[in-house]
Amino acid sequence: MNNKLKIIGGRRLEGEVTVQGAKNSVLPILAAAFLFPGTSIIHNCPLISDVEVTLEILEMLGCVITRDGHDVAVDASSPASAEIPDRLMRKLRSSVVFLGAILARLGEAHLSYPGG
Repeated sequence: MNNKLKIIGGRRLEGEVTVQGAKNSVLPILAAAFLFPGTSIIHNCPLISDVEVTLEILEMLGCVITRDGHDVAVDASSPASAEIPDRLMRKLRSSVVFLGAILARLGEAHLSYPGG
């Protein structure tokens, strides 16, 4: 489909548009925050259930999560586990994105099949 927006009239367009955070982008970004042994701040993080499950997984891995509206701080200074419990893995199809980050940071990972 060829969608177009044609502007006729010779008048200048101006204004502001707020871009919403995208779930498909933020979930891998949050998983990657586990790689950094410090605090990562993610801005414009959508308030949706998949993000909440992802943050719960990070907490199970030993991260400290701080949320301020649409901003999330992930402190991964002290990882405590290389395991994601089955109950969390099954809540989120994309939970497998944690595999690489956990392996790279801790050298081992223990997870079940993802859900969704």
